[in-house]
Amino acid sequence: MNIMDQNSTPLFDALKKYVDDGVIPFHVPGHKRGRGIKELTQFLGQNTMAIDVNGMEDLDNICNPIGVIKQSAQLLAQLYGADHAFFLVNGTSQGIHTMILNTCKPGDEIILPRNAHKSTIGAMILSGAKPVYVQPEINYELGIAMGMSVESVERAMERHPNAVGVFIINPTYYGVVSDLKRITKMAHERNMTVLVDEAHGSHLKFSKQLPPSAMDCGADMSALSLHKTGGSLTQSSALIIRGDEAYANRVKSSINLTQTTSASYILMASLDVARKQLALRGEELVERSLELARYARRRINEIPGLYAFGKEITGTPGSFDFDETKLGIHVRGLGLTGYKMEAILRKKYNIQIELSDLYNIMAIISLGDTKEDVDALIRALEDIAGQQGVHKVANSTMVPYKPKLVVSPRDAFYSMKRSVKLEEAEGEISGEMIMAYPPGIPAICPGERITKEVIEYIQALKREECQLQGPDDPYINYIKVLGQ
Repeated sequence: MNIMDQNSTPLFDALKKYVDDGVIPFHVPGHKRGRGIKELTQFLGQNTMAIDVNGMEDLDNICNPIGVIKQSAQLLAQLYGADHAFFLVNGTSQGIHTMILNTCKPGDEIILPRNAHKSTIGAMILSGAKPVYVQPEINYELGIAMGMSVESVERAMERHPNAVGVFIINPTYYGVVSDLKRITKMAHERNMTVLVDEAHGSHLKFSKQLPPSAMDCGADMSALSLHKTGGSLTQSSALIIRGDEAYANRVKSSINLTQTTSASYILMASLDVARKQLALRGEELVERSLELARYARRRINEIPGLYAFGKEITGTPGSFDFDETKLGIHVRGLGLTGYKMEAILRKKYNIQIELSDLYNIMAIISLGDTKEDVDALIRALEDIAGQQGVHKVANSTMVPYKPKLVVSPRDAFYSMKRSVKLEEAEGEISGEMIMAYPPGIPAICPGERITKEVIEYIQALKREECQLQGPDDPYINYIKVLGQ
């Protein structure tokens, strides 16, 4: 493999040349460099609109990259220690779909954690694969799911020796990491492909103080949300893989099943430039993020009623390691739910955090954060805690991660369904999924038995007015179940 110059940005340079050349655009998009939508152009800027173009010879084509897109993607692959990389413009969800579509044929089993993102269920429906769920460990004090233990994955492998792959999250939304290296070794000993959801881990590569990346652990495929922690624009992600050219071509065919033929060059250019920045300054920027996160955690843990959990949970069940840039804050000691805390921070202090659940909020500390912004969050939390006082509340509703899979997700998706009231659905088989988003982890999936615990959990989420997605009924008063 030729070592490429990480200072270069082949795609971004080609786009700038296209603009400088003053090409007369008789091609889509119809706004023609912004002239056709002046209000948006005035806000976004002329350069942004000028590089919103379509595939052509000098700009390459995402569906069959042989020029500057391929060169830029290969730079990304080399940076992450992979053999090949593919730019994605439909987020890491597209990468997850691709990994599973490429690995599984209808009827194949794949081992995965039950707290995986909703996109894995979509991939099961598209591929016809059968999920073998491993229940994540639960931290009952924090009220969150952790990672998969090595022992639980090994038991799943022994019970399902014909499974074709293992799907692992590295790290979880809350920053928890499973022992990826050991699980990868066990999987490869059994000829299972290792697929990794690194939606929240594109920065791991750039600090020895963070958990190792998927490629460093020997994984076969990894889907990276560079837009989350790597600096690129929202919706821009990448799929990186190990394998020869023939394998890469098969992966490309799987990508093109869901890939748009009108990929955004703005998004792809952001991947090119973000990769260059990570290559040249990644260690410096990630180190700074770590320092900010540690500072914030230390200060927040001085506030009565709040607990910013961190590296100390390493070694607890399901937590082999921890990504400290995920600033999870347990707020139950203030007598508030995470949803309420999120609302107060936004409405009163003009601060938007990444996610909330019944007991926690979570802020992501990444490349663009400043100490001034972190101090503003700390002051707001101090103010809220001073007004609330400390009111320890019972941890009464836990996330129900143990629904039983009765019918495959694909069969459930295509089965006849009927609507029933949510409170009357106990014992039925769900025909749709329901989740709080973020984090996008389903409370119930298609094909699973609906339990009393699931119903109570969904009702608790409704009372807290969190963002629920999935079912046909936007108010979640009804749920579709299998049967006529």
